[in-house]
Amino acid sequence: MMNQGRGSASVNKLSLWLALLCVLIQIGTNDAAVFMVGDGVGWSFSADSWSEAKSFRSGDELVFNYNPDIHNVVAVDASGYKNCQVPAGSRVYNSGNDYIPLDRGMNYFICSIPGHCKGGMKIAITAN
Repeated sequence: MMNQGRGSASVNKLSLWLALLCVLIQIGTNDAAVFMVGDGVGWSFSADSWSEAKSFRSGDELVFNYNPDIHNVVAVDASGYKNCQVPAGSRVYNSGNDYIPLDRGMNYFICSIPGHCKGGMKIAITAN
């Protein structure tokens, strides 16, 4: 009988710790912000300056609104951003209403339609 009591206390402590962990995880995810890229204009040729006065955190979401018949969004690396090229294996978004969470560090996005990236349809975002 004594062992059952001790086991129950251990289970109750474990349950309490798991519940606390779930609460902490939920608190962390509620802090994420959602940013509309380009604000009212959307994902466009002026996007390269859109992020200048904003602060971003890991887990924040960028929303890219655009006409999918003439634009797309591609998550690229630093070289792809600098050279306006799509590296092999890059993630291409083309729904016209893409929600993309930011990773910690640098995040790079371009439009891969010829001439669009070089025309300013690219952004580099640092997420802390």
